[in-house]
Amino acid sequence: MSRRPRLWLRAALCLLVLTASALAVRQIRHNRDFTELPTASARQGDFLVLVRCRGLLVARRSEQVIAPLNVPDLQIVWLAPEGSIVKEGEVIIRFDPSHVEQDLKEKTAALEQAQAALDQGLAQGNITVEQDKLDLSTINYQSDRARLEASKQSIVSAIQGQESAIDLGVAEEKVKLQQTQMQLHDKSTEAKLASLTRLRDDAQMWVDLTKRRIVAMEVKSPLTGVINYAPNYSQGWLNAQSFKVGDHAVPGGVLAEVPDLSTLEVESKVDEVDRGRIAVDNDVLVHVDAFPEHVLHAKLVSITPLAEQNNEWPPTRSFKGYAKLESPDPRMRPGMNAGADIVQSKLPGAISIPAKALFTIAGKPVVYVKSDSRYVPTPVTIEARNPDEIAIQGIPSGTLVALAEPPAEKK
Repeated sequence: MSRRPRLWLRAALCLLVLTASALAVRQIRHNRDFTELPTASARQGDFLVLVRCRGLLVARRSEQVIAPLNVPDLQIVWLAPEGSIVKEGEVIIRFDPSHVEQDLKEKTAALEQAQAALDQGLAQGNITVEQDKLDLSTINYQSDRARLEASKQSIVSAIQGQESAIDLGVAEEKVKLQQTQMQLHDKSTEAKLASLTRLRDDAQMWVDLTKRRIVAMEVKSPLTGVINYAPNYSQGWLNAQSFKVGDHAVPGGVLAEVPDLSTLEVESKVDEVDRGRIAVDNDVLVHVDAFPEHVLHAKLVSITPLAEQNNEWPPTRSFKGYAKLESPDPRMRPGMNAGADIVQSKLPGAISIPAKALFTIAGKPVVYVKSDSRYVPTPVTIEARNPDEIAIQGIPSGTLVALAEPPAEKK
């Protein structure tokens, strides 16, 4: 081969190597400039248009536990554990009954004494009645005999007749006197027995009252639920703590509250702008903060007719919605914070993406679709919005969209 063709061949090889090197460097720089972004897949299915609210769990039915009335010196000796599940009619609080039991012994002794006095009075009254009947019978006999003697006036002398008449009058007066004495004895016995009966009844009343006090010193749950003890303010408001064993209670004071867990509802604050978007009987998805892994189903049962002032700063006004839980978790307690997503409507078969995957270019919504080593902006149409998701049209299901805006390409 001549010298000139070799030179041309070497030049061509060099040019080819330089071109390949330049393309490789360009590809390396391109790959280095490409930034991998987090992505999500567009999903197709039912899209729920939600009104998101915050609130807390409340019990529709709740009963207070009251300390017994007219019972002195109420000292707690036993309590059901705080927060435990109690059944209706189950003993939850016991007070020290020793002083009341001693009082019952004294009242029972007084009752037995009053009953004995009444029994004695009844016996004495019966004796007096029987004696009066015997005396009246004797006097009646004497009166009948005197009347018989007086009837002989026609066959005896005048003097004997007059004597018999006088004896008859005396006998009849004795009968009247005895009848008057019997009435007096009856009234006296009746008054005495009434007084003894009253004393016995008073003693019986105190015995019955003391027995009721002993029974009342075992406080029972008014319904099935969870027990929450009230604060004891006997040591002042600053030192108030829940009732415990050893504390003294005030008769008629509130000791605890038992909410019915089967009536748990979510009380949510509904902004005025969202009030017209929801209605009673809407489905609600409940997220209790203490159990974030569970989504509970509920039904919106009521909405307050007027907006209420909220106790927060700055002051705001909102409506309150109440959603009844279909199957409350037994671990839930009133007062727990929860979120409520009220289902306004449902879009079947909609394409949805995370809210952070939507961007705007020149004021129009777009998503960045991943294609090989670049993200292509794709226009979409918004059908509905949620705080976390957006229903769109313009891309098929399964499309990977970027969750962050790609950096501008270098020119």
